[in-house]
Amino acid sequence: MRIGIDIDDTTFLTVKSMLKYADKYEEEISGIPTNRDSFGLIKDRYYLRVLYGWDDKTKFAFFDKYYKNVLEECTMLPGADKTIQKLKSEGDEIYFITARLMNIKDCDTEGITKRSLEKFNIPYDKLYLHISDKLTFFKENEIDLCIEDSFDTCRQLTDNGIKSILMTTKMNASIDSTGITRVNNWDEIYNEIEKYKSERGN
Repeated sequence: MRIGIDIDDTTFLTVKSMLKYADKYEEEISGIPTNRDSFGLIKDRYYLRVLYGWDDKTKFAFFDKYYKNVLEECTMLPGADKTIQKLKSEGDEIYFITARLMNIKDCDTEGITKRSLEKFNIPYDKLYLHISDKLTFFKENEIDLCIEDSFDTCRQLTDNGIKSILMTTKMNASIDSTGITRVNNWDEIYNEIEKYKSERGN
């Protein structure tokens, strides 16, 4: 089976390092000590805009300065490595499909991502970066199943007949995910994939 896996806040915990450096940058430009993380994570994927009130120019100035640090400091979600290793050993194809940004100043997004996957011995067949239209991508590449933290992506894929597994985060926990398989960790992901394979007769 061909499995598409998101990276940020699905395989690696990105929001923690993102908020750390966003606080740092906000203090630099405003002169006011900032700790947005103490407010809890806002339930919106566009939390940089909502929490800090940044326009696109400010946001991309932040990325130019700190995106490299954010990506390099991401930690792996517990069990992601072992689960993906097991899926690969069972013959599944692993496609990492992420909206991570490219062409950011002084940031080799592809190189950092590959080194992170290598560091944690996470196997994969292909890596695709800066994919914003995942529905089209999944259809064109005949990917059978998606593992994601974006409710909107899971909803769109599910509504178009592509099996989706939603990794629960603080940003999506309160959303009604009726009709979408929701999990809390990588052990649950593996169990849901095995269940889906059984249903398909794999």
